[in-house]
Parts: sequence; C-alpha cells; structure tokens
Amino acid sequence: MKTLFIEALRKLNLNKEKLAELESQLPRTIYIAYSIQYKNLAEQVRKEIKSKVLGFSQVLGCSDIKTSASAILLIGEARFHALNLALSSNKPVFIFDNHSISRITEREINEINKREKGKYLKFLASDNIGILVSSKPGQNNSNIALKLKKQLELKGKKAYLFTSDNISVSELENFPDIEIWINTACRGLSLDSNKIINYSRIKSKNI
Repeated sequence: MKTLFIEALRKLNLNKEKLAELESQLPRTIYIAYSIQYKNLAEQVRKEIKSKVLGFSQVLGCSDIKTSASAILLIGEARFHALNLALSSNKPVFIFDNHSISRITEREINEINKREKGKYLKFLASDNIGILVSSKPGQNNSNIALKLKKQLELKGKKAYLFTSDNISVSELENFPDIEIWINTACRGLSLDSNKIINYSRIKSKNI
C-alpha cells in the first residue's frame, strides 16, 4: 500500500528579540536541528543568527548527530528530541521555539545516566529478556536483534524477539515474565520505561 506523507509546517515570523536573547547564551559554533513543523523557523534562524552554523538538518527520534560544533540548537518544542541529542552527542543542547529558550541541563543527563546504569545492572541479573524490533524502515535492526538473541542464549539466558510497526510501552505490561527489554528501535523508547535499555548501552560490554 502506498503511503503519502504531508509535512505540517507552522508559519512563524522570527521573534528577533528572543533570538537576540538566545544568541547571548550560544557558543561561537552551533549545529541547528529542527522538528519538521519548525522547518521554516529554523531556516529563518539559520539566516539571522550570528553564531557560525556547522550543520543543519531535521531531527527524528533516532537521530544521531556527530558534529564539531560546540553546541546543538534544536528549533521546536520536543524536549524528547533534545534529550536524545544531548545523550548521543555529548554536546550542550539548547531549545528555541520562537517564544521561549531552554536547555538540557547536566543534572538531567546525570539522572538519566544513573537510571541507565541501574537498568544495566538489572539486565545482567535477568534471565528472561525481551528484544524489541521495529519493522519501520530506518528503525529496523533485525540482524542486530538476532545476533543479540544468540549471544544471550549462549550466556544461558532466555531471549525473545518482539517485532512491531508501532511499539507501545504500555503493551509490554502484557508480558510480566520479561524482566528487562532491550531496545533495538528508536532510542527514545528507553526514556519512557525503567524496564527498557537501549542496545547501544550494552553493545560495547561483554554480555
């Protein structure tokens, strides 16, 4: 079945007073990311901002931005995206929606990393493990999931694959025997549950 995607863009005129306030907080070099609804605003910011822009792209839940810029500026309202960018890039992340300015704090990142450490310890102690696989293009990592399943079984653990186009965290409660879930799809899922750990958190460790 063919699918038609239509971008829903917000029509906003750049608030130059707020932009000046933002510029006073930004470093010399930045990378601009934007949620699709704010593409027009992001283009205006890119044209007007005084900081040197080293990159410009749309951000998705799974975006992994690598840049030499000193910080990332997210144009939009999605703190979900901002948290993912901060975790994956290890860069300061500022958020601008034309009316307000915010930033992902070091405290927020430390709290998330602390929770992730707890999840990893739970993963090590778990015997029944669910592996989440998305069937969506761009998020499908079935090869990784199959390899991971074999590795876990060699360690004496029971591993089960769960594949879905739309992974709902609430639906996972229907499988109470699963002690921990390993996410191979969109990284943002792990932010919604203390029982979901991203594959990236364990891939570099000896499992």
